[in-house]
Amino acid sequence: MPLAGEWLKNTTAFKTIMMVAAFAGVLAGLLLTLMQQIEVVPLILAAEAYEQPAGLPQPAGGVPAASDGELGSWQPDPGWPRHVFTAAANIVVALGFSLVMIAAITLRGAALDWRRGVMWGLAGYAVFFAAPSFGLPPEVPGTQAAHLLPRQLWWAATSLATALGLAMIVFSRQRAINILGGLVLLGPHLIGAPQPDVPGAAAPAELARAFIAATAITNAVFWLTLGGLLGYFHHKVTT
Repeated sequence: MPLAGEWLKNTTAFKTIMMVAAFAGVLAGLLLTLMQQIEVVPLILAAEAYEQPAGLPQPAGGVPAASDGELGSWQPDPGWPRHVFTAAANIVVALGFSLVMIAAITLRGAALDWRRGVMWGLAGYAVFFAAPSFGLPPEVPGTQAAHLLPRQLWWAATSLATALGLAMIVFSRQRAINILGGLVLLGPHLIGAPQPDVPGAAAPAELARAFIAATAITNAVFWLTLGGLLGYFHHKVTT
């Protein structure tokens, strides 16, 4: 029965993809949490000391954070509850990114091992962190920011444009498409990210710069690890 055989083959492939994404996502999410506790969280706590009045903790990742008045009313308590919820959130986010990456690799039909996985992870870092951070760098608590919705829309548009532009540059051999990909890549930055009406921050500039550097390094390690683990596990279960 050809149809039954094809269905079984597709089901097995789907289970393999889900298993690989789950293993890589959980491990990379845990590593991200550990690195945040070492490199990023101390800077957040130091910045919170400058807030008047003391504010609520903001996320440590590269996704635009909410400004005052846009945060929910509930936050985990300091200490272990905060660490547990941070770890859980990081694992969920890592699983999502893992599925997106393995889906892109599967649709591309490219061979995958840990080395190629690292390269895909580097692309993920560029798409989801580096490119958006040029216009919306990670912010310590107490930093004035534009309204949340315009920042989120710009972040999403920049990630999409970066992914599309990189694909046009890397996967096409036509010069015209390469040039168009470069224009798509630069488009959101030429438009510009939403900015606050009155820029300012409670924390010193040195602390803000240290936070940006720590977040950039932490996310780089996360993405390279996620890609490498995807490639490693995928190669193990398919060979």
